[in-house]
Amino acid sequence: MLIKYEFLKILRKKATLMIMAASLLLTVFLFALPIMQYQTYDQNGVIKGTAGIAHVKEQNSALCHSLSEEYVTKTIGDVRRLFKDPKNVGYDGSERFLIGAAYWQHIAPREKLLDLIAKTYDRPGESSGYSKLADLKVKKGAAFYQAREQKIQALLNAPSHALSAEQKEYWRHKADKVAVPLRYGYYEGWEILLSSLELLIFAILAICVSIAPVFSGEYQAGTDAVILSGKHGKTKVITAKIIASFLFGLLSFTLHVLAALGLSLAAFGADGWNLPVQIANTSIPYPFTFLQAALVSLGVIYLILLAMISLTLLLSAKMKTPYLVLIVLVPVLFIPMFLMPSGTSGAYNLTLFLLPYRALMPEIGKYISYQIGGLVIDAFSARAMLYAVLTMIMLPFARRGFRKHQVG
Repeated sequence: MLIKYEFLKILRKKATLMIMAASLLLTVFLFALPIMQYQTYDQNGVIKGTAGIAHVKEQNSALCHSLSEEYVTKTIGDVRRLFKDPKNVGYDGSERFLIGAAYWQHIAPREKLLDLIAKTYDRPGESSGYSKLADLKVKKGAAFYQAREQKIQALLNAPSHALSAEQKEYWRHKADKVAVPLRYGYYEGWEILLSSLELLIFAILAICVSIAPVFSGEYQAGTDAVILSGKHGKTKVITAKIIASFLFGLLSFTLHVLAALGLSLAAFGADGWNLPVQIANTSIPYPFTFLQAALVSLGVIYLILLAMISLTLLLSAKMKTPYLVLIVLVPVLFIPMFLMPSGTSGAYNLTLFLLPYRALMPEIGKYISYQIGGLVIDAFSARAMLYAVLTMIMLPFARRGFRKHQVG
C-alpha cells in the first residue's frame, strides 16, 4: 500500500504529467525526424519521406543474398566491366565514376552494398566508394574475407588506437566469432534506430526531474518532520519511496522506448533484425545481429537509467529543494553532449565514453576497450558494470541521507 501511495503521489502531480507528456512528444518528434527528412534519388529526382523508404526497401529486397566469395567476385567483375566502356565513365578531375544508364540501372539500386564491399579493401581512414572496385583484380577471386581480416588487423595495429597486446588479442578473438559468409539484406530501420539511441537522454532527464522532489519535496513542504517521526517513517516509507521511484522511472522510460522503436520500425520495417551488423561495416568486431545489438544497447541504457534515478534520489535526500537537485543533474547529463572524443584511447576518451550521454551510443564500430591488469572488457561491459555498481553504491546513501536528516 505504501508503494502504491508513493507511486500515485509521483504520478498524480500536474508537473509530472506535463513533464512526461512533453518528454514523450519530444521523443516522438526526434525519432520521427529521420522519417520526415529521409530522402533518396532515382533518375527522376529526389524521393522523400515514406515514399523514399518504400523505394529503397523495394530495391534492397532484390539484394538478399549471401556474400560468398563467388558472389563478391562476380559483383566486382560486373562493376569493372561497366568502367571499361568509356561511354559509361565520367571524370571530375580526381575520380572516375559511372554516369547515365550504367549508374542508374546497375549501381544506384545496390550502391550501399557496393560501397560496403569497396570499404573492406580500403585502408583505415579511407573511404573510396564503389569506384575503387574498378581497380581491383579478381581473376583469382576477390579474397573478400581475407581483406576483412587484413582491415581489422590494420585497425588493431593503428597507432591512434594504442591497443595493448592483450586488447588486440581480445578484439581478434571477438571478430573471429563473426559467422561468414555474411548475409546481406535490407536493414535501414535498425541502422537508423541504433544511431538515434542517444536521443533517449531527454526521457531520462524528464524522469529525473519528476522524481527530484521525492525526498527534497518533503523538506520544502515541511512534511519531513511528520514522516520521520512516524512509526515506519525511517524504514518502510523510505523503501516505498525508492521502489515507487524506480517503478515510475522504468515504466515511463519503457513507454518512451516503445514509442521510439515503434515509430522507427513501423516506418522502416523490422526487416534485417536477424542479419549481422557487419553488413553495415565489415570491420565491426561484435558478433551481433541487428536485433542483438539493439537489445544489448537498450540493456546498457536501462542500467544508466537506474543509476541516474539513484543519483537523483541521493541528491534529493541531501538537498533542501528539487531545484538544487536539477542544478547538479542537468550538467551531469548534458555537458558530455558538447565534448567530442579525439580517439578511442587515453584517459580523456575512455572516460568520455563512460559518461551518461556518450554511453547511450552503441559505438559498435569502434574498438573501445578497458584493461585492468590482464583483464580486457569492451565498452558495453564496462558501461554495464560501472552503472550497476554506481546504482548499488548510491542507493544506501540515499536511504541513509533521508533517515539521518535533521528536522529543522
